Amino acid sequence: MLEDERLVLRIKCGDRGALQRLYEKYRNRLLTVAASLINDADTAEDVVHDVFVTFAAGIQKYRLYGSLASYLTTCAVNRVRDRIRKRKFEILEADRFELLGSDSAGPDKSAIFDERSQMLADALAKLPFEQREVIVLHLQGQMKFREIASSQHVSLSTAQARYRYGLDKLRSILNPEVVQ
Repeated sequence: MLEDERLVLRIKCGDRGALQRLYEKYRNRLLTVAASLINDADTAEDVVHDVFVTFAAGIQKYRLYGSLASYLTTCAVNRVRDRIRKRKFEILEADRFELLGSDSAGPDKSAIFDERSQMLADALAKLPFEQREVIVLHLQGQMKFREIASSQHVSLSTAQARYRYGLDKLRSILNPEVVQ
């Protein structure tokens, strides 16, 4: 958090290196969240780019009150929502989803990771957007339920219920033989 405050101050003074550092620090996190919500890596890249361009353009008015990570994640989610509303964006079929996984493991482990990740992406795509959003923000965006509730303009209990119902539905999609 202290590093974020210093970076924001340096950006306000015109330090482009600080903006680059901030971008490198949060890019993958925001990409993962955006791609998980819209199942399209190219659109996710556009969303993340828009978030940082808008952030840099309004930096003089920006005041850091909480977590910069949560702020940027919320901005990315709002951009995704805007794209869905504005262009009546249809969520792409899961088979067109490009994984943003790691290739650091060997080919066998990477193939298993890719297969499991694809199964999870397919299952996530079947959830209602509100449930998917809470799950992605909590697990991948590392946001607290209180922050998610504020972002979605719902009560804390509603955000928690969306998470619980979403996980239950994911379990039933991924393992249909298990009846709860």
